Amino acid sequence: MSEHTRRHSSRVPAATNVLRILTLLTSIDVPVSAARIYTELDLPRSTVYHLLTVMEDAGYVVRLPEEKTYGLGVAAYAMASAYTTQQPLVRVGARHAKFLAELIGGSAHISKLSGSDVLYILEERSKNANSLLFDAGVRIPAFITASGMAMLSLRSEQQVKATYSTSPVPNHMSFREVIEQLAIIRERGWAEENERIDRAHRSFSAPILDHLGQPAAALAVSFHIDCPVDPREILGEVRTRAELISHTVFGHEH
Repeated sequence: MSEHTRRHSSRVPAATNVLRILTLLTSIDVPVSAARIYTELDLPRSTVYHLLTVMEDAGYVVRLPEEKTYGLGVAAYAMASAYTTQQPLVRVGARHAKFLAELIGGSAHISKLSGSDVLYILEERSKNANSLLFDAGVRIPAFITASGMAMLSLRSEQQVKATYSTSPVPNHMSFREVIEQLAIIRERGWAEENERIDRAHRSFSAPILDHLGQPAAALAVSFHIDCPVDPREILGEVRTRAELISHTVFGHEH
């Protein structure tokens, strides 16, 4: 923290501590207890509870009574949604998603993992495409989607297990079955979903990798099962464009 920031922080400690709490909740990506917040931020217990109450009333955090934890609220996600319209991933990905949507006469979207969910940050639809569930800001359990599986295939088994413990899985798959499926996806480099999200629709997804080769996001398409375009062409375009986004935004070399 700079000297300039310290001077201003000392004048408005409540505002500073609210921002510190939001930063912590954003960085951890899963709901956390008040005890963890005041321990990690070295704040008085009463101060943390007071600030959390104010933030909850304003919609910036949500309390999960059964777990006795706090997570980001709708207002925080609204701010994040506004930011995503400006961030490089969305700006670069938009033209690729638009091309794919027009190619298949359906929708193309970019999403990120957020806790045990997939959070959609961009959707492009063709003119005649049906409205599906992939609007920016929508969250869907990760294992249900092709995008989630594409990203999870590159996560460690420990990370996958943490997601598995809090997220529904299709067909009541065991953890070992999930790991086996993810290994197949990792080997071939793409994931697919058939009529799980929407009847008569199919999805392909490929991961968008950061400079360390980790899944920063996923590019996916959803199209009617009667789409006249060869599925091999669709899949090839999705994979190629995911690689282009990875290189342009993160400098990743495939």
